[in-house]
Amino acid sequence: MSSLSEVLPYTGSLIRRAQQRHAAEWLRLVSGTITSVQFAALAILARTPGASQRELGDALEMDRSTIADLAARLERHGLVVRTQDEADRRRYVLRLTPAGRATLRDLQPRVDAVEDAMTQALSATEVADLRRLLRSLLER
Repeated sequence: MSSLSEVLPYTGSLIRRAQQRHAAEWLRLVSGTITSVQFAALAILARTPGASQRELGDALEMDRSTIADLAARLERHGLVVRTQDEADRRRYVLRLTPAGRATLRDLQPRVDAVEDAMTQALSATEVADLRRLLRSLLER
């Protein structure tokens, strides 16, 4: 008799279950306030200060309305400042606030702990292979 986990061995089912585990680990180890997507946005803005909402949306693969909501939420929490671009008034640019930089710095070790929890059963080669395969799935 097969186990319940083998009932739906489809790729989509496995990805969904992995995402559920990631969400549980995130809540346990990182934050119940800052989501993994919000953290990713902060990390991208730390590397590209002054990125536009559109550029951030492209990096996160989110549509315009979703990224606008995300930026507004980060701004309400005091983690980013959103201003109109002087050269193009239709464009909003985003920069981390000191609180945003501190939050990113404080959460980074916890995010690393989630990564460790998710991949502890894999070798370094297997982790690299998993990431490569997932990127391949996303490129199609």
